[in-house]
Amino acid sequence: MTREILIATHNQHKKEEIQQILGENFKVTSLTDYDLHEEIVEDGTTFHENALIKAKYCFEKTGKPSLGDDSGLVVEALDGRPGIYSARYAGNHDFAKNMAKVLEEMKNEENRKAYFVTVMCLVDESGERYFEGRVYGNLTREIRGEKGFGYDPIFIPEDYSITFAEMKAEDKNAISHRKEAIEKFLNFLKV
Repeated sequence: MTREILIATHNQHKKEEIQQILGENFKVTSLTDYDLHEEIVEDGTTFHENALIKAKYCFEKTGKPSLGDDSGLVVEALDGRPGIYSARYAGNHDFAKNMAKVLEEMKNEENRKAYFVTVMCLVDESGERYFEGRVYGNLTREIRGEKGFGYDPIFIPEDYSITFAEMKAEDKNAISHRKEAIEKFLNFLKV
């Protein structure tokens, strides 16, 4: 039996990535599938708060088990920035500008350590639960690769020599922060 999970996003890349990780036992739907287009105000101060805001909105609108996801890039030398502001660091969902800003801020920095974090919040009739994943690595000095989305072209995961944007989708999805969070979610469901 296929279980539906509503993902609190309009981002088709994110929906596809989650569908690929979850597999055929799940039908991943999005805000677009339910024609929900009003802006969800993410005014939380943490990834957890923003994930909850999104999941709660979806569950209240549809009654479907809803998964809110808040992800971001955390850069050690930038005191954790862009962090919860990753999607709008230099321009709202303009990742070319966002990456350019990070690379500019990091141009004289030797410490390239960074990590991606995903916090997922499931909201359904029994309440809310959180699942967190992280992948550690280093920032490049230039944009590399065409695949992926967001900050993928400037992030090299530990033990690799290529960026997320240079990897095949299935290779990235096997080690990503989102994969780790989803695995915790699946373990919770005991699928």
